[in-house]
Amino acid sequence: MLTQIINGKIFTPNGWLEGGSIILSDSKILEIANSDLPRVGATIVDVKGDYILPGFVAMNIHGGGGKAFKEGTREAFDIATDAHLKHGATTIFPTIYTAKTEKIYNSAKVCEEIMKEGGSPVKGIHVAGPYFNPNMVKSFPGAKDPDKEEYTKILSETNCIKRWDLSPELPGAYEMAKILKWKNIVAAITHTQAEFEIVKEAYDAGFTHVSQLYNAMPGFHKRGEYKYEGTVESVFLLDDMGVEITADGRHLPATILRLVYKLKGVEHTSLVTNALKYAAYDGDVEADSDFIIEDGVCKLKDHSSLAGSIATMDKVVKVATDAGIPFEDVIRMATETPAKVMNCFDRVGSLEEGKDADIVLMNKDLEITGVWSQGKKYV
Repeated sequence: MLTQIINGKIFTPNGWLEGGSIILSDSKILEIANSDLPRVGATIVDVKGDYILPGFVAMNIHGGGGKAFKEGTREAFDIATDAHLKHGATTIFPTIYTAKTEKIYNSAKVCEEIMKEGGSPVKGIHVAGPYFNPNMVKSFPGAKDPDKEEYTKILSETNCIKRWDLSPELPGAYEMAKILKWKNIVAAITHTQAEFEIVKEAYDAGFTHVSQLYNAMPGFHKRGEYKYEGTVESVFLLDDMGVEITADGRHLPATILRLVYKLKGVEHTSLVTNALKYAAYDGDVEADSDFIIEDGVCKLKDHSSLAGSIATMDKVVKVATDAGIPFEDVIRMATETPAKVMNCFDRVGSLEEGKDADIVLMNKDLEITGVWSQGKKYV
């Protein structure tokens, strides 16, 4: 089955293409053509001048539509995935933020089942915890040092973990990072108080990415009369260390979004939602929840901290663009860069022949007007 998308502004690795078309054959991109002449047998889709973009890659995403991925059920995965898919996330790495190994196993089992079936945006899971600095996760019960017997057992009994976030200053963290690297799993720094020497050693050990820059770590600080670099400054000093920023318009101001972009560049900056179950959800917060939704963000009830966002990928694209980052680079930070971080750029992250037919249409107001995932139209 052929689909030909015409009359749009196509974002290719070589820049914008106007007057051309993109041709989908079943689940793949068959061709990016310089002409919009109709192909024989193709269903023609006229997008009336909208942007034709690669599908967004969501790699730090806890849930949506009222369901959390860590629930570890097929229903939770399907509802949360569908909620974000309609907002342009055509590649999703569900985040399992938990201290309970059974939740990791349950989620991995569901993920493997979905991946075996094929056709889903879910491409593997992202584990966050329980190996956190307890000083940085006071609302997270069960934070502890890396347990080699525990995590090696999990890694040997699952095959869908693509990323694991932990605090690098903990005893055994470097060894775990080396094992993750050997297994081609991304090791990411998070919920940390590490200063430069630890961050540098962590990078050398295999930590290549930093989760939620600024929001899960300290910046410049003072002890006594003297000033010291925080994790944030340490990460800026390592040119090849990748970072992600929660660009929901609440976690970080526009000035910081621009600063990270300026210092790290498009090649090392990814946009994430850090979305909780209340993203893309019209229902109420559960009565017994520790969270409240206020000012367009999810907070702890005591107002001591932000708990996560309720953003979707189209939202972070608009926020980053409105912050003054060039739209073309914003798109790359929502597609190409996270795809490279998660080692799936061979299939997704750009509009190129042979890649998955993951397409997002946006109008001039950066509103979603169409979504295809592996050739199937959802919006």
